[in-house]
Amino acid sequence: REKPVVLCRINNYFCVSLQGGVDDEVTLTAYITIALLEIPLPVTHSVVRNALFCLETAADQKENHVYTKALLAYAFALAGKTDKRKTLLDSLEKQSVKEDGSVHWQRPGKQPEVDLPYYRYRAPSAEVEMTAYVLLAYLTSQPAPSQEELSFASRITKWITGQQNPNGGFSSTQ
Repeated sequence: REKPVVLCRINNYFCVSLQGGVDDEVTLTAYITIALLEIPLPVTHSVVRNALFCLETAADQKENHVYTKALLAYAFALAGKTDKRKTLLDSLEKQSVKEDGSVHWQRPGKQPEVDLPYYRYRAPSAEVEMTAYVLLAYLTSQPAPSQEELSFASRITKWITGQQNPNGGFSSTQ
């Protein structure tokens, strides 16, 4: 018989910059759960089931960092937990930055970027990553994203593509 595993108790030895600047067990658990679901392990697998239980408990906390919420939304989307996914996406939409027909997320307390005519501002990689996780959460819907979700996702995509460097890539912490 398998021993139950609670991923929320894993010690975190990763560099904080690899986690969007968030250093906590919930974020690490969300990363691991996403990886397991993308393998794909079924949601009935004991490790995945325990991890999802832990994440569901953590998702109910109001003080979750926006980066953590983005990861949680994607994890719940992969797991087919539509109510949790929708709740997080609704919360994330309220925290979004909407400008020039695009949508993205940024870290709380961030200084506004300088608007210079000869310089095109590119967001820090953590902001590109968290915005990309939200996009994945919107597009990973069962059975399929609604027309409204696809429309919102296209606005997210517009912002992400605007962050590409001249070679077509992105800055990254990964």
